[in-house]
Amino acid sequence: MGLMIFTSLLVLILIPLFIFFQHKKYNDQLPPGSLGPPFIGQTLSLLKALKTDRIEKWFQERITNHGPVWKASLFGYPTVVLHGRTANKFIYTCDGNILTNTQPPSVSKIFGSKNIMELSGNDHKRVRVALVSFLKPEVLKQYVAKVDEEIRHHLQTNWHGKHAALQVQPLIKTLTFNIICSLLFGIERGPKREKFLPLFKDMMAGVLSIPITLPFTRYKRAITARKKLVPMLLHLIHEKRDGLMEKTQQAGSPHKDLITSMLSIRNDDGSTMMSEEEIIDNVIAVMMAGYDTTSVLLTFLIRLLANDKSIYSSIVRGNTLLHPYLL
Repeated sequence: MGLMIFTSLLVLILIPLFIFFQHKKYNDQLPPGSLGPPFIGQTLSLLKALKTDRIEKWFQERITNHGPVWKASLFGYPTVVLHGRTANKFIYTCDGNILTNTQPPSVSKIFGSKNIMELSGNDHKRVRVALVSFLKPEVLKQYVAKVDEEIRHHLQTNWHGKHAALQVQPLIKTLTFNIICSLLFGIERGPKREKFLPLFKDMMAGVLSIPITLPFTRYKRAITARKKLVPMLLHLIHEKRDGLMEKTQQAGSPHKDLITSMLSIRNDDGSTMMSEEEIIDNVIAVMMAGYDTTSVLLTFLIRLLANDKSIYSSIVRGNTLLHPYLL
């Protein structure tokens, strides 16, 4: 027993010493900056800056102190931050053998390891072809009527006749979710669609959080939400595959959703181009990428309309859809 305790103490002493000397060995090869406290690093200060809308100042302070290239520890992982036109040129023209497009492992656990941002080479090309085929302008034109119907229903339900002050961003997030849910999953309004929303909210909250898998953390809730979501998407895939086999949804259908589109794309031998795991991970990635960014952009657009009467008048002149809701 005494020997075990002594061994444990020795390990606890030697590991930090090893890390210290290894860090010291390579420190001269790293850019300036600080990794901060172990594991947490600068994550808390970054999240605070995001929450208080001071993210630009947060970056600028570090650029002023360390220059256009500096190191930090974010979301549990050592990170090198590059800033400026030269850095952008380097990243976008860099050979794939030197710099590859990957996500932190914590994010990959939420999005899935088969999403397009994790793939490279032929796998990346194959999945990109499948996604681009759905996002072509001539294909998206088919969804205008569907999007218009979703917007009209949302405005009539949540905005029309509401004389009290409204919280715009939560409403716009709901609208964005409904539209994306319709286009990606092909799920109409109702209980089935509503089951997806709280899971996606938990996953979104977990992406920008410290990756600690304790029961009370956002990250743990995000991982749990994904585990609940995957069987739901798998069931949806099987339903749509059966529908395609029965020819109940033709290739030229005006409202063919992303999942059906992915299932429809075939290799030369007739097999499905994407596996079920790839479809699930990429649907989640597209949903997560569009949910927050689109809703925030639309919120700022409405703020602009509310604060600038000249722009408002130019846009709503003759538009009977928007006018009653933005007065």
